[in-house]
Amino acid sequence: MIAKLRQTCGSGLTALTYAGQNYMVVDRSLIPEILHVLRNEEQFDYCVDITAVHYPKREKQFDVVWVLYSFARNERIRVTTQILDGESLPSSVPIWPTTNWLEREVYDMFGIKFDGHPDLKRILLPDGWKGHPLRKDYSILQQDKEWVQINLGIESGQ
Repeated sequence: MIAKLRQTCGSGLTALTYAGQNYMVVDRSLIPEILHVLRNEEQFDYCVDITAVHYPKREKQFDVVWVLYSFARNERIRVTTQILDGESLPSSVPIWPTTNWLEREVYDMFGIKFDGHPDLKRILLPDGWKGHPLRKDYSILQQDKEWVQINLGIESGQ
């Protein structure tokens, strides 16, 4: 499968295995094509999850991860790409409609935008919430106080 994908994508794909888990690191520009090929040609018909990891000291601060599963192959694979803070990625909703809420969660928690998403807005936090709580540079104590005071009219912790 990896040899076939490399014919399509060239050097923008690195296949790795860690602790028995298969994953590939893919150049950001190849994400839509790789995801389509994995679904259409390699039978990864279910996107289990989309998440991100924040590395604030790195130039490309975010890893975005798609966890895919193939029922036909009984196989799981992860697709990972790195992006800069403020960069967006193409939405995978046209590929797997169930990724709608997964992308909204990544947006809500990390601030990563998905171009072409049908309704990209917060899913867990209120609309007026400032910041993205799963970023490692996020100050939860200050944010809780501010939101509670503005929206509830009380001091945080009361």
